[in-house]
Amino acid sequence: MTIRKGQEWGSLVVPGPGMQTVSSDAELRELVLTCRAAGQPFPVVGLLGGDMMRTLGGTGAADRFTGGEPIPHVPIDIVAVSADDARHSVFVSHLVARPSAIRGGWWRGRITAAMNAQFLGRWDVSPRGHPNDGKIDLVTADESLGLQQRWLAARRLPLGTHVPHPQITVKQHASVTVALGRSTPIRLDGQLWGRARTLQLTVEADAIVVCV
Repeated sequence: MTIRKGQEWGSLVVPGPGMQTVSSDAELRELVLTCRAAGQPFPVVGLLGGDMMRTLGGTGAADRFTGGEPIPHVPIDIVAVSADDARHSVFVSHLVARPSAIRGGWWRGRITAAMNAQFLGRWDVSPRGHPNDGKIDLVTADESLGLQQRWLAARRLPLGTHVPHPQITVKQHASVTVALGRSTPIRLDGQLWGRARTLQLTVEADAIVVCV
């Protein structure tokens, strides 16, 4: 069940022996894809790094999973994504569509980020989002956003103070079609996936349990 206001989220559990761990969002996504391809259930996964770990307040300390003490185990959503050429995949933390596939390509064109995690690297992109609310935060920086405004927004992103802004929109969706208008590079959990003009995004609530 997705998180509800006033209710406890997750539980404290002593990790089992040999718990599987991942060190990045990309590794967690790869684990999800591997289990899906094999028709296997997802294991409980310990997070040692990545934007989802940071969102959940993790420390990255590996000994937390072997110390015999109870630690938070929480369900999180994942997001199914389909591109216009009928390719299908998932992401765990974020999808980014922007004209440049380079990580720093912030300075021109429309930028769209679908956030399941709160953070994208050092940027606090989705300060009000939650990875288990059954929704993504769709953050769009309009193509008309000028260079000076992009510079100011980039300075504010680490603290999550880039919004509200008249040319940056944030909308929540459980399922949404995103028309990008032109063929645009797409990154899933930090990895280049391909290009697309249109995306269909659907949240899969309570998909996997992770611990930090």
